[in-house]
Amino acid sequence: MYYFKTVSVNPKIPDRINRLRELAYNLWFSWTPEATELFKMINTDLWEDVYHNPVKFLLYVHQSDLDAVVNDDVFLEQYDRVLIEYDHYMKDEKWFQREYPNHDGQVISYFSAEFGLHESLPIYSGGLGLLAGDHTKAASDLGLPFVGIGLLYKHGYFTQRINSEGWQQSEYPSLNFSEMPIKPVLDESGKDVIITLEFPGRTIFIKVWKINVGRVNLYMLDADIALNSKEDRMLTAQLYGGGKDMRISQEIILGIGGVKALRALGIKPFAWHINEGHSAFLCLERIREMVSQGVPLATAKEALKSNTLFTTHTPVPAGHDVFDYKMVERYLHHVYAEAGMGRDDFIKLGISEGRDGFNMTVLAMNLAGYTNGVSKLHGRVSRKMFHHIYKSIPLEEVPIDSVTNGVHTKTWLAKNLSDLFNKYIGDNWELNISNEEMWERVENIPNEELWSAHKDLKRVCVEYIRENIKEQRTNNKESIKRIMEVDNFLDPEALTIGFARRFATYKRATLLFRDRERLARLLNNPERPVQIVFAGKAHPADQPGKEFIKAIYDISNEEQFKGKIIFLENYDINMARHLVQGVDVWLNTPRWPMEASGTSGMKAGLNGILNCSVLDGWWPEAYNGQNGFAVGDDKQYPTEEEQDRDDSYYLYSVLEEQLVPSYYERKNGLSPEWVMRMKSCLRSVTWEFSTERMVKDYTNKFYVNCINRGIEFEQNNYEIAAQLKGFKQFVMENWHQAAIQSVKTQTTDEMLVGEELQIDAQVKLGPIWHKDVSVEVICGNEKEGTLQDIKHYPMEHVEQVTEGIHNFRGIVKPRQGTLGYTVRVRPTNPHFAIRFELPLVSWAPNF
Repeated sequence: MYYFKTVSVNPKIPDRINRLRELAYNLWFSWTPEATELFKMINTDLWEDVYHNPVKFLLYVHQSDLDAVVNDDVFLEQYDRVLIEYDHYMKDEKWFQREYPNHDGQVISYFSAEFGLHESLPIYSGGLGLLAGDHTKAASDLGLPFVGIGLLYKHGYFTQRINSEGWQQSEYPSLNFSEMPIKPVLDESGKDVIITLEFPGRTIFIKVWKINVGRVNLYMLDADIALNSKEDRMLTAQLYGGGKDMRISQEIILGIGGVKALRALGIKPFAWHINEGHSAFLCLERIREMVSQGVPLATAKEALKSNTLFTTHTPVPAGHDVFDYKMVERYLHHVYAEAGMGRDDFIKLGISEGRDGFNMTVLAMNLAGYTNGVSKLHGRVSRKMFHHIYKSIPLEEVPIDSVTNGVHTKTWLAKNLSDLFNKYIGDNWELNISNEEMWERVENIPNEELWSAHKDLKRVCVEYIRENIKEQRTNNKESIKRIMEVDNFLDPEALTIGFARRFATYKRATLLFRDRERLARLLNNPERPVQIVFAGKAHPADQPGKEFIKAIYDISNEEQFKGKIIFLENYDINMARHLVQGVDVWLNTPRWPMEASGTSGMKAGLNGILNCSVLDGWWPEAYNGQNGFAVGDDKQYPTEEEQDRDDSYYLYSVLEEQLVPSYYERKNGLSPEWVMRMKSCLRSVTWEFSTERMVKDYTNKFYVNCINRGIEFEQNNYEIAAQLKGFKQFVMENWHQAAIQSVKTQTTDEMLVGEELQIDAQVKLGPIWHKDVSVEVICGNEKEGTLQDIKHYPMEHVEQVTEGIHNFRGIVKPRQGTLGYTVRVRPTNPHFAIRFELPLVSWAPNF
């Protein structure tokens, strides 16, 4: 091996169009069709050859092509329009500046193991990365002072190939970052910004890169530099690759290295967002920083919690990263020692009941002031999963909130639908996507125009699919006959179902094949034909997932299914765009309740594609009976086999009795009922499941609170953090004395609507001040021996009876029906972020 340097030799961009390079290095182009059109106008074939990568395009475009467009008035007019739009986007006041002018410039940092931004940057795996990419784009659109931190993977995730026998094969191409829309970050002297991390027995050097995403900067960390050993250069080689040592190393680079990178760049975040547990070690580094500055450990933890948000995306215990205690000690002993913690103190922060090992989700939950799931159902599932941490608290009050995911509308919306929106909803609809009322104007779109736009997209999609299959078979050196027969695959007029997502087994890609004869009748009906397109990657180590792919491939080659069932290789953002814009139905069959959210269905929905889905993840919030189809019941089954059996029967029935008839009931060339459903889908999905709505929710519920609390807790040398630490310590030491001694009511078991229920309680608090607790009446529906749909009513302090004994009174007007009620006391403090920040509670005995 020998040393060499690289140099990129570019054609000279004429001065008149020299800002093309600026556009190429800002991902804004990826959600602005007029900008991408500029590159296609220069050389359409090259644009496809470089796979829509504008940086690579400008590196390899012929000088003559550039010189030619300088004399093309049509091109120059579009170039000028695009630059005007770009400059307005980058400089104009946005939502955040209008709503929170006092917080402009107070940085919100967002840590994620992957970012899915565009096919020209293949450093993502699936839903988590795409969500992070869409989150970042919406933060830019809304003008948030936002930065992202991620890892730069030399080989990305992997390139999927399906061989001639139907088996997934994984390829790991080396990405050439000098040909991608990303640049190294340079210091004042023009040198690369490099940070260092201490690993067992050695120092790791990390290079920092920057991706421009509209107005937002993403900083990506890269270990593949000459200062590191060959083995250490591989630490950022592959997303979700390698064993536990590789995973913990990557998470140290992301979490600890991410904090160090921000410090090296002079960026001081006011709010910290941990997107999934991979980056939770940032909490350890931030504590270490504060302790090294003389802040006591317990105070540092309170300061950390004040401005930290954790989002969990995983609805099953096995999905959370767990590391062996000895591994954690080997990699992190020096960091937690510098943070003032012993081994046992640190390990305790990541212990999860029932699972041996150090749990990254538990670490994040213990050190973040706020935690949320990514749909309402996922919030409920997460509260149940982690109820063991808050045993004395009712399940529904476990402090895990939810913000339902969304998708970046302009990234995923087809241009011809965007044109319809401009025409019938208004030119500036994209400036206020989350305005529910505005989307009622969808009804103004003539049925014929909406249907015509959809049919055009479907033809484009079918052609794209055929080309993909041809390329796959050509690469596999299959016969000319096998390649040419693809021209007859798929009928653009037939009902087309899409199923494209990660091929984890719980997503049940093969559920539709449980009754092959019934499926064959459905697909081969000459009057009402149906066809299904599958795509998705199984993790290279997931053999059952790969066997699902193999099974679908084999079935697709059976004579009765040939040309009607398709499996596409190498699912990525470009393929996803074609599918979510061009099929008729988006199928989703996860095993309930294992889907945290599921954003691919949202992408389909904003294009008027109807979802046919199990009522899991986001779909229970979206489904209204008209905007798609529901499959199965939202209930637990004794066995997976029973659940699969029932859900498959339900799915066949929905297809046969509702979905297919609705599609083929035609009048004047279209189905009035189907178009009505498409419009219902556009009205309900587009605004509510946009990342504009989602990021506004994060801002209003969490980010601004984190900023305010972080500032407050840091003032006067962390005075409030220290006070809150002292308060919690005092209450915990004395809570054993807190008890509801008696409860009296002045009513029988029967009341009339509107009557008041008076409740008096005598509460023992010992040395705890009565204003440091909240005594509450709790009302709810009685179910399975507990109270649900809880409402709480504060009781007023009446008097101190004797030292440590107090009387409280509450007046409640119960709602109609049969209710249960009781009394409880819990600690409270004006500086708590959430009700049960200190998860202590004493309940009334029998009364």
